[in-house]
Amino acid sequence: MFATIKLEDYFDYLSEDDIRIKGHRIGIEDVINYYLEGYTPEEILKELPSLNLEKIYATITYYLHNRNDIDFYLLRLINQRKEKYEEFVKNPSPLIQRLKTEKIKRTQITAK
Repeated sequence: MFATIKLEDYFDYLSEDDIRIKGHRIGIEDVINYYLEGYTPEEILKELPSLNLEKIYATITYYLHNRNDIDFYLLRLINQRKEKYEEFVKNPSPLIQRLKTEKIKRTQITAK
């Protein structure tokens, strides 16, 4: 008897905007972005060696079967990252502020 495996069984759905490859911290977007850049599954494996070809092919197949939904998912991730970056630039952490202050001080000292 053969066990039936669904494509969804390869993934952990942590939230609407966080789908990971089961057993890894790698999001499906990492594999899909390489695929969309023209990488072959074997080349993706070289970039993400903790995966195996089965999981890479499953991710690509999942993308191809759900292209519209996954394209929208990828777009949401891009927009979220842009928003987080813009927020970070507007309101840097105290550590970043201290580092910038120290850099300015050092620049002023070396300029004298």
